[in-house]
Amino acid sequence: MKLLHVGCGPQNKSGTTPFFQSDDWQEIRFDIDPTVNPDIQGTLTDMSAVETASIDAVYSSHNIEHLYPHEVPLALKEILRVLKDDGIFVVTCPDLISVCKLVVEDKLLDPAYVSPAGPISPLDILYGHRASMERGNLFMAHRCGFTQKVLMNTLAGSGFKTVVAAARPSAFDLWAVGTKNARTEEEVRGLVMAQLK
Repeated sequence: MKLLHVGCGPQNKSGTTPFFQSDDWQEIRFDIDPTVNPDIQGTLTDMSAVETASIDAVYSSHNIEHLYPHEVPLALKEILRVLKDDGIFVVTCPDLISVCKLVVEDKLLDPAYVSPAGPISPLDILYGHRASMERGNLFMAHRCGFTQKVLMNTLAGSGFKTVVAAARPSAFDLWAVGTKNARTEEEVRGLVMAQLK
């Protein structure tokens, strides 16, 4: 099965979820940044280098928030285009509700958590990793954001037939799975939970 790992950065499928780490998945790394040596260089809004209906799953970790709001539907249409009829889209992004709770507590610059790149503040989660941008990587800027309801509605409004999402407030993130064909909510909920193991 083919896994299109969009916005992969320097990661490979070992940096995705246990669901995608088996030998059953052949990873195709896709990124806008040529310095991370992707298999295919391109943008989420133009994946013309990827054949229509050729991909079993698209995995996107913390990419969708880098798009401008008007670009999000374009990217989702591209993802639907490359997916096979029974394909799935797995997406994770910041959860604005949990992040904004810290902002309301006046903790905008306090570390929300510590990542391999160092302490991450609510400001970094909202607008992009400041240290990366300071080093010149402006691909890291965030241009939009989502709550669980908005993410689900955006996926459904773009043509995904069944959408299930989960928020992890302690990790300040959202996870969602959208399917190209109609499936039971229980089946898709199982796919979401498989990502979180």
